[in-house]
Amino acid sequence: MVGTWMQAVASGWLAYRLTNSPLMLGIVGFSSQAPIFLLGPLGGFFADTGNKRRILIITQAISMAQALVLAALTLSGKIEVWHIIMLGVVLGCVNSFDMPVRQSFVVDMVEGKENLGNAIALNSLQFNIARLIGPSIAGIIIAIWGEGVCFLINGLSFIAVIWSLSAMRVVLRAGNPKKYNIIESIREGFDYISKSIPIRHILLLLSIVSITGASYVVLMPVFARDILRGGPETLGFLLSSAGIGALGATLYLASRKTVRGLVRMLAVSASIFALSLAAFSFSKSLVVSMMVMIITGFGVMAHMAASNIILQTIADDDKRGRVMSFYTMAFIGMAPVGSLLSGIMASKIGASNTLIICAALCLAASAVFAGKLPGIRLAIRPIYKKMGIIPEVASGLNAVNELSRPPED
Repeated sequence: MVGTWMQAVASGWLAYRLTNSPLMLGIVGFSSQAPIFLLGPLGGFFADTGNKRRILIITQAISMAQALVLAALTLSGKIEVWHIIMLGVVLGCVNSFDMPVRQSFVVDMVEGKENLGNAIALNSLQFNIARLIGPSIAGIIIAIWGEGVCFLINGLSFIAVIWSLSAMRVVLRAGNPKKYNIIESIREGFDYISKSIPIRHILLLLSIVSITGASYVVLMPVFARDILRGGPETLGFLLSSAGIGALGATLYLASRKTVRGLVRMLAVSASIFALSLAAFSFSKSLVVSMMVMIITGFGVMAHMAASNIILQTIADDDKRGRVMSFYTMAFIGMAPVGSLLSGIMASKIGASNTLIICAALCLAASAVFAGKLPGIRLAIRPIYKKMGIIPEVASGLNAVNELSRPPED
């Protein structure tokens, strides 16, 4: 994960260095994330029917090859922006299968469902520690040796991932042969999600948070270089500050005793994210920007992780992979739309004004979701009763405690 964050920072910085275009930053972000929206349902199908460990070994091997090709082109001085775009498309296609499979694979790795929340918490914890460390290291390495070394380190890091997956011995859940009809399986998953009031509203809000949140990620090189007058190390400091906030959100969620109350947190965390994003757009100081980024990181991670927990808790076992594929589409697959729109808007009205507009849209969406809370709670209550999460029904039985991680590898 440290290598993944290093590559993400280096790719954005390299694209901006080569083109000096905020629009090109949006296109680069779009290229690496758009395939997830198109292929996400197919990834969910394989998550519910295929051998998850074998699929993950394949996706990680392709990701390693992608990183090493990017490193070779950069270190040889032959890199062009179209290389970054095309290799981004490759990585996006891989992640379309990797993310939903990896999300649902957690259930196979954990024998007792009562321990699932702790496992998800540990997964999210390592993700956010890497998010804290990776950008800072990337900023220093870019300043000293260049972007190619970041890509090389990321490529080599996959050796440990593939070895770990190969060494695992897990009891895989048997798939339902009926699900091997791809079209029917995807349609069944879509019908299940569209008829579930809580899942539908959670995914809608998450999609809007993703679209608006993509703006600050893709435009960060602009703020680091042109507004704060810094270099790659400044970009690393800003992203690491967001990582500190995200880590705080992870620890907070991991300390919770129950999943109850997380639905309300979705509206609160989206509002925190929107307000901090607006504040960041006005900052001209690195110190102030880093402090605001901590709050921004907390808001977006709390929202994403709480959404993940609730969805994994209330989804039926035989449909969890497809639900998580739509979660991946909402969180990662919608981001390219935000990346492209942000790049276009920033080239026309400036990066700061773009963030203000995105923050206003996110805040409005959280207000609408807050108005839907009574109906969402009413729909979730029977599920919590059945699982023993509500104390008056079955005291002491908590199916899922907390937290989750993204798809952002």
